[in-house]
Amino acid sequence: MPLSEHEQRMLEQMERALYAEDPKFATALEGSGLRTYTRRRVYQAVAGFLVGIALLMAGVVAKQVWLSVVGFLVMLGCAVLAVTGWRKAPKPGEQPAADAQQAGRQGRQRRSMMDRIEQRWQRRRDEQGGGH
Repeated sequence: MPLSEHEQRMLEQMERALYAEDPKFATALEGSGLRTYTRRRVYQAVAGFLVGIALLMAGVVAKQVWLSVVGFLVMLGCAVLAVTGWRKAPKPGEQPAADAQQAGRQGRQRRSMMDRIEQRWQRRRDEQGGGH
């Protein structure tokens, strides 16, 4: 659900205040940190894939089927991590959370959680509005 105009203005004000208070921290949060994290995750997955190959080969050489199966599963898991991490990595200069298509692909559980949070927020606003 998109933010209302009032919420967007408040968010922009908070962003400006953050840049004014601590520009170094604000630039660290812009997405380059996420890009570095996902790149590191992909490199770790590639290293894990190589370990999986080594386990698979060691299982074949030692004639231990279970070790080969473990090596294959490690390879498969690391390949999945690498592919998903690579797809989620934002492009340079791209805002990772601003992608509307990505928000549209989120699961029902995520939406239901957001609906609950939104309902709680609305109740608090209504309670505060009635008390003043």
